[in-house]
Amino acid sequence: MSVPTVLVAAAALIDTDGRVLIAQRPEGKSLAGLWEFPGGKVEPGERPEEALIRELDEELGIQVKASCLAPFAFTSHAYESFHLLMPLWLCRRWDGVVTNRHHAALAWVRPNRMADYPMPPADVPLVAYLCDFI
Repeated sequence: MSVPTVLVAAAALIDTDGRVLIAQRPEGKSLAGLWEFPGGKVEPGERPEEALIRELDEELGIQVKASCLAPFAFTSHAYESFHLLMPLWLCRRWDGVVTNRHHAALAWVRPNRMADYPMPPADVPLVAYLCDFI
């Protein structure tokens, strides 16, 4: 059986202390309560970087320039009803103050502590890359 592929762009926002922002999925959404990297679905006709910039503004109230997004890694995961392809960008510079506009909670976490936060299966492999890099 064929399932659709969903393209989601995500960011590892890194603060000056080397912590990464993760966001808890709100009640009523699939995988509610799990922690994820901020970002969202790429709309038709939208480049992944454009989608990520839009999503970070909508979800967190920050403005990010494309030049501040560094391609880092990606994950590919087969869920039951769709296949997720998710590129992850690193971002150390943005304008504005990170504000929770969408999620149940936000947390700034050192990569080696992310295992303490339950994450969707697609996000988990990215943590090891962050631990090695940061």
